[in-house]
Amino acid sequence: MKEEITFILNNDFVSVNIDSAIVLLDFIRKQKHLTGTKEGCKEGDCGACTVLICNLQNGKLGYQTVNSCLLPLGNVNNTHIVTIEGLNSNNLSNIQTEFIKEGASQCGFCTPGFIVSLSGYLINNQVYDTDAALNAIAGNICRCTGYISVKRAINNVLNKLKSTNHNDSDRISFLIENGILPDYFSTVAERLIKLKTEKSYGQHNGAKYIIAGGTDLYVQKPDELLEQEIIFIKNKKLSYINVDGNICSVGATATFEMINNSKIFQNHFPRLKNYFDLIASLPIRNSATVGGNIINASPIGDLTIFFLALNASVVLSNGVKKRKIILKDFYKGYKQLNINNDEFLEFVEFQLPSRDSRFNFEKVSKRTHLDIASVNSAMCIETNNDIISRIHISAGGVAPIPLYLENTSRFLLGKKITKDTLFESLPVIQSEISPINDIRGSAEYKRLLLNQLYKAHFIELFPELINVEELI
Repeated sequence: MKEEITFILNNDFVSVNIDSAIVLLDFIRKQKHLTGTKEGCKEGDCGACTVLICNLQNGKLGYQTVNSCLLPLGNVNNTHIVTIEGLNSNNLSNIQTEFIKEGASQCGFCTPGFIVSLSGYLINNQVYDTDAALNAIAGNICRCTGYISVKRAINNVLNKLKSTNHNDSDRISFLIENGILPDYFSTVAERLIKLKTEKSYGQHNGAKYIIAGGTDLYVQKPDELLEQEIIFIKNKKLSYINVDGNICSVGATATFEMINNSKIFQNHFPRLKNYFDLIASLPIRNSATVGGNIINASPIGDLTIFFLALNASVVLSNGVKKRKIILKDFYKGYKQLNINNDEFLEFVEFQLPSRDSRFNFEKVSKRTHLDIASVNSAMCIETNNDIISRIHISAGGVAPIPLYLENTSRFLLGKKITKDTLFESLPVIQSEISPINDIRGSAEYKRLLLNQLYKAHFIELFPELINVEELI
């Protein structure tokens, strides 16, 4: 479906009437001939296509790294898009200079993505840390350097900036002065203010697809999306995390990284950063949304498994009326949802864990990081004198749907936390699941994995009660 798309591309104003389902990577390479941004996996896995996207946030510039191979043009309205060409000036930037000096660029195919990702890290942080910088480029793959030269180059850049006095309140000016960003960045905020405001969203008039982030849809069916009526709803009105009393509401277009950086979530889930290190790369987390993860109905959706263990509810709307459904009742079968044709998911809500609650998320995949789960699981539990008074357990990869382990949760209620209780509950878990053989493992392997993740919950949350050696 063609519509007018208006944004700033590097230092140029762009206004085109174009199919909004085309991904940004194809537009910038084929129509704008900016070929520094590379097409590698086209699945958001290699990082060669990384660009920066900027929205104004309370009048300030907010840049994020995203995979342009999965970013539809419908989501770039009123933004500033920065490709590697937009980071170039008359001379090499300090990042580019260090990459050359340290041999961090060999074939060069992946290098633009690394430069863009590191630039994004420098824009978004006031205190520089090598481990944090490496995490920011974790979504970029290089097959030549072995990464040691990349790490040296990054360390050199950080050390130079650390030794320079700067005003934390104006990151852009500081980075321009230190040869990281070109001069035109100082004019971007004023230019974005002049762009049209975002469209509001109500009824979707029968469109086949409502897309927020699109990070899975554009892997699965990019060509089909070019033939369909699509509405893009990634707007600020649905991007929020609010608390009213002890109820937390998360808007459907809130991204994974919004949750990861949320003080509300960090305060109630102390190991949140550890969990999210297991969930995708930063560019994917910057695009992927809560609503998309839930509506996608993948049996291994990480955030869905997270929210199932919180006994969350989803609130659906048709633009006029709303209705609330407990998340565990939202899935009727494989990719089948309890949702009407005229409805969309507006927000997710759950009761914040009390001080007596303990929460844990576990995930196993072929790669430890940045990979899709073979099996994942979460548990939220409250106890009184070591007796389980409240418990919710979820599991992914072991059924056609993201699974709430209802029978197991009910079995454990009122039981004392002991080794014997855990072993007695394992047959109950096994009776609830129905894994299949697929590329991520055999059914037998997934059954074993879930048993181990289930034990890991108790080992992590109750080390004073559960002896690891007794469970092996």
